[in-house]
Amino acid sequence: MTRAASSNVLAAASSRLLRKSSLDLDSHIEFATAASSLHHLSPYQELYKYFHANPELSNQEHETAAAIAKYLKDKVSSDFDIRTGIGGTGLAALLFNGDGPRVLLRADFDALPVEERTGLPYASKKRMKDADGVEKPVMHACGHDMHITSLLAAAQLMVSAKASWSGTLLLAFQPAEERGTGAQAMVDDGMYDPKKHNVPIPDVCLGGHVMPHRAGVLGTRRGLAASSADSMRITLHGRGGHASMPHKLVDPVVMAASTIMKLQTIVSREVAAFDPTVVTVASIQAGDAENVIVDDACIAVDIRTSNAETREKVKKSVKRIVDAEAVASNAVKPPTYVTTRSFPLTVNDEIVTAKLEETFRSHFPEDAQNYTSEIEKLGGSEDFPNLATAVGKPYCFFMYGGTPQEVWDQCEKEGTLDEKVPINHSGLFYPAIMPTLQVAVDAYAAGALTWLIKK
Repeated sequence: MTRAASSNVLAAASSRLLRKSSLDLDSHIEFATAASSLHHLSPYQELYKYFHANPELSNQEHETAAAIAKYLKDKVSSDFDIRTGIGGTGLAALLFNGDGPRVLLRADFDALPVEERTGLPYASKKRMKDADGVEKPVMHACGHDMHITSLLAAAQLMVSAKASWSGTLLLAFQPAEERGTGAQAMVDDGMYDPKKHNVPIPDVCLGGHVMPHRAGVLGTRRGLAASSADSMRITLHGRGGHASMPHKLVDPVVMAASTIMKLQTIVSREVAAFDPTVVTVASIQAGDAENVIVDDACIAVDIRTSNAETREKVKKSVKRIVDAEAVASNAVKPPTYVTTRSFPLTVNDEIVTAKLEETFRSHFPEDAQNYTSEIEKLGGSEDFPNLATAVGKPYCFFMYGGTPQEVWDQCEKEGTLDEKVPINHSGLFYPAIMPTLQVAVDAYAAGALTWLIKK
């Protein structure tokens, strides 16, 4: 796509955005009159606040999914063919616009069991029961509310620009990304199956994520964009009793403590220094009384690796160490392992990413505060690739910043970016609505137009 084509289509579409829109979601939102330019995006700023204040945990996103479907059909375009209930609460929205390529744009929409501490006027006060039946505070602490809103706004932009492109736009709104199961659940439920949901197989898949970079920044990178992740809960089995008689018991807390310390040697002693790997024990649970040694201790282990070989090696190392420590501690039986999450490596296709680079360079200035083709890798992991690899199609996952510019600039000046800029999954994390929303919308739309624009 040339600079003129990209800029002209986006500008033309912006001028055709609906000038007034309203949404009634249980009287939570009243839309203001929108400006005729995407640079204001007033209705979508209010929509973002609604989603932020009403998060839902993974696999329980019923109200969120319903709100997305309603908004698409009622406010964006009745031309969307919306298919709901894919892999649980997932949905796909199809916009057919003549012959041409098929481009899938994805947004995830689940939230986290995190208590919000941002102090925002639209902060979440929601509480829900998790999969174990335990009530937890809920927050969009990973920015998925921004993903939803920006994809909806991009959809309206693409509708407004229909005269300029030809092909099929596929919007995939995905549940349960935080559990690493949502994308695969949609595929397994027959998302692409002609006899089930019958979503056309895309030619290319694009996704994006808001990150703790300076708001206004957009980035791509070729090749590895995010690590794989493997999470598990491991139960260590001891023999409990009175704390005054440990010589008659097998203390699972001591067993867990020695196991945790030994696991730290995997990265430092078994993996090459130039091979990024993380092994984290994020939780330990065992008893709650001072004078009782319990039977079992449970540890939660999270593994992040950057290639398939190291992934398998580290998983084997974890099991070897845990099993050995159990034997050394005279455990009453071998440890019990339950896999809780599994994310693939996210490896951006070289050709697809090169095309996006050309498009983004034509639409955004290329400098440290705007577009870069060498954005750092995603801090977490993603299941987005499953939507593409399941049907053998290429993909690219881009990233954009959300940290308020004044916060970023001050911390950069002080040298305190790592200490003071809240990151994803923090109760303090939130994106500055603008210009974050603007950048995300333009990235989605420009990305789609890279393949769909009329030649």
